[in-house]
Amino acid sequence: MKSRQALYFTGPRRLEIRQEARPAPAHDEVLVATQATAISTGTELLLYRGQAPADLPADATLASLSGTLAYPRKYGYTAVGQVMEIGEAVDPVWLGRRVFAFHPHETHFTAPPADLLTLPADLSPEHALWLPNLETAINLVQDARPIVGERVVVFGQGVVGLLVTALLCRFPLDRLVVVDRYLSRRQTALQLGAHAAVDAALPHLSNELRAELHDSADQGADLVIEVSGDPSALQSALEVCGYAARVVIGSWYGTKRTDLDLGGLFHRNRITLTSSQVSTIAPGLAGRWDKPRRLGLALDLLRTLEIEAWVTHRFDFAQADQAFALLDQRPDEALQVILRYPP
Repeated sequence: MKSRQALYFTGPRRLEIRQEARPAPAHDEVLVATQATAISTGTELLLYRGQAPADLPADATLASLSGTLAYPRKYGYTAVGQVMEIGEAVDPVWLGRRVFAFHPHETHFTAPPADLLTLPADLSPEHALWLPNLETAINLVQDARPIVGERVVVFGQGVVGLLVTALLCRFPLDRLVVVDRYLSRRQTALQLGAHAAVDAALPHLSNELRAELHDSADQGADLVIEVSGDPSALQSALEVCGYAARVVIGSWYGTKRTDLDLGGLFHRNRITLTSSQVSTIAPGLAGRWDKPRRLGLALDLLRTLEIEAWVTHRFDFAQADQAFALLDQRPDEALQVILRYPP
């Protein structure tokens, strides 16, 4: 019997690589041999740390992530591989294709061709792994709707935050200021074109941010995007906002909680808080945008971004526990971590 190996989250900070029977493709499916997967430092770390709501659906829009976030479960949504078998109803042109899929970490998987994205020959497997995070960044910017000449602050310069910064740097903003605890990430944001990068650990953060906005009238930020994953950052986001400013929250906090002071200027300043989640299209755009169009845009933009240096670590699939421990315990050393699979 042919087998595959699959990574399971079995409890807080507990992972298992389990041996399973390798599935055969149904008549309308293909079998993909995984070449590489990327680890998400958002949802995956929440699940790894036991901070994800167990009764919440993993993702109702993806068949590969059916069920809840309760342990034990497979998770992950960034896989690149090659089609090695096809069902009898599948066009033979699919055999041998290199494809991207929103799929958990495992050595082999089946999927209908409609759930796969054929990758162009000039795009490396590692580069293609950035597609979901870039699509998330596009979704955030679409929800934020930056306006020419605005003052913008971005909290968090992890993978998604840096991609948001890369997109915003293409807008004619007045000022773009980013916030992160780690020096290497702040330096990367400045290289992308951010006007200033501020340490999130500073004691009077909102004052520092207002100073970096070069706002002589002290009107505050027009737009704030929060992608740090830290719910306490929301208070700083509110404090740097000006009148009628918008705060777009792209972080998913899981079961983490925080206290917010909503009794002061928040009430009088008509600040808008908006959640942004990539599983859906913003209602205001849904008449002209759908998920295939957005993913296609991500694929086009991906070719214009030089992000190879953002991959800080590569681990063999068998070392997945070491990869997650690194991201969990030493986040200052890691940015994008990739798992490589045996041929």
